Amino acid sequence: MNVRNMAILATLLAAVAAVAWVGYKKQSAIPVQSFNMTGEGVEQLPEFSFPDITGGNRSSNEWRGKILVINFWATWCPPCREEMPLFVELQKQYAAQGIQFVSIAIDEPGLVRDFYDVYGINFPTMIGGVEAIKLANTLGNRFDSLPFTAIFDRNGKSHYIRAGQVTRELLIAEFEKLLKNT
Repeated sequence: MNVRNMAILATLLAAVAAVAWVGYKKQSAIPVQSFNMTGEGVEQLPEFSFPDITGGNRSSNEWRGKILVINFWATWCPPCREEMPLFVELQKQYAAQGIQFVSIAIDEPGLVRDFYDVYGINFPTMIGGVEAIKLANTLGNRFDSLPFTAIFDRNGKSHYIRAGQVTRELLIAEFEKLLKNT
């Protein structure tokens, strides 16, 4: 290959590399949108009832007038286990302001009772099966994700839904918005 052909090849390679670099830089400048796995959900909390860990029934009507945080979870779900101590702490911190956590486990009753004791859960914990999954779907959980959290205002109006683990910062920000409006 002569010098002239090598120069042409080097120029072409440099041009291709420059175009690729510009395309990469433009693409990386586009803000990344987080994938939201939740649907529209409902505007108003539907009435529901499930057995709790003692075998008695608990109803959504018990928490009317409170800001309600409903969390769907399972004992085998690592993010669910990571969230639970945060929920216990925030329930203690915000209970006097009318915030009520309620958890609905998609799991075996014995496992849920053991989990409840080990984690020192200080809020109502119910055990659901297919009906709990249907409720989560109704609230906006399009892909049957766990954990799934839905927050409702004091009037039962849907305020926030999230598929996946929630953080302290996120929950406190949502609580502050709701508390400011009441």
